[in-house]
Amino acid sequence: MLSRDYIIGLTDGEGTFLVYIWKRKKITQNPRVECYYAIKMREDELPLLKEVKKFFGCGNVYFQKEYRENQRNNYRFQIRKIDELNKKVVPLFKKNPLHSQKKKDFEIFCKVLDIVNKKEHLNQKGLEKIKKLKREMHK
Repeated sequence: MLSRDYIIGLTDGEGTFLVYIWKRKKITQNPRVECYYAIKMREDELPLLKEVKKFFGCGNVYFQKEYRENQRNNYRFQIRKIDELNKKVVPLFKKNPLHSQKKKDFEIFCKVLDIVNKKEHLNQKGLEKIKKLKREMHK
C-alpha cells in the first residue's frame, strides 16, 4: 500500500484540483458545479493509479486516449463525489499540506467545496463567487 507521503508527493507532481461549471440544456436550470481531484499518468503507470485508488478507498480510474502526435495514452484516477472529497481528500491535504503551486489550488478548491456544501452554488451570487475563485486556479 502506498504511504500518505507518497500520495502527497505524487499529487504535488501529477495531481490536480479541478472545478467545472456545466451549463444545462434547460435555461430554467442552474448550471451544474463539479469538483474533482485527479491524478493523470501515462498508460504504463496504471498499476500505480490502482494503488492510489486503494489508498483512498474510493474514486475511479479512467482511460484517456491521446490524439496528439508523439504523446502516449493516459489513465486518470479521479474522485468527484462531494462526500468522498469532503471525507477523504480534504482532510488528507489539510493535515499534510502540498508544497507546489497545487497548495494554492487546493485552498481555492476547498473554498469552492464550501460554497457547494452550503448549496450556495444554486444561486447567482454563489455561482459568481465560484467563477471568480476558479479564475485564480492553475496560474
